[in-house]
Amino acid sequence: MSKILYLHGFSSCGEGNKSTELKRYFSDEMILSPNLPFSPLEAIAAIEIFLKDEKIDLIIGSSLGGFYATYIAEKYQCKAILLNPSTHPWETLSSYVGWQKRFCDNKEFEFKAEYLEAFKLLQKTPSLGEYLVLLQSEDEVLDYTKAQSLYNKHKIVVEYGGNHRFENIDEYMSMIEKFRINE
Repeated sequence: MSKILYLHGFSSCGEGNKSTELKRYFSDEMILSPNLPFSPLEAIAAIEIFLKDEKIDLIIGSSLGGFYATYIAEKYQCKAILLNPSTHPWETLSSYVGWQKRFCDNKEFEFKAEYLEAFKLLQKTPSLGEYLVLLQSEDEVLDYTKAQSLYNKHKIVVEYGGNHRFENIDEYMSMIEKFRINE
């Protein structure tokens, strides 16, 4: 059975609202939603292990997970759906250097300044991957027009309204499935 790999955002967890909705629509067995390491390079290494060990036919990334999904889609020329993706995390996350807590379980972690430089090394221009980019204009964390500009040669859907958490992901499940099966 082919699987979908869900990549969560900064300071989040694999078992959040979006992964729960994905599992409800597709199945628990079909959705892989790991807790990613805080280090960008370690996160990419962990994602690549999933790609090696599992039959993944789609990556879905939210926020920082969208940044990682872009890196993977470009490197492996695969399909990715991006939900309010981070396009310049070295800028948007610079104020978070230091000790932080994950939203889902209050686990403390250190977000290191060196991670900002690692993000720059991982930046890819979207060209080889196949993307569906889902944006919400009222994202209070990221400027959706930056993603709109970066992914302008790919399929983009902008919902006017919403927020950074993309809380109504359930309304997009049919679109996600159609993209996954090439309809």
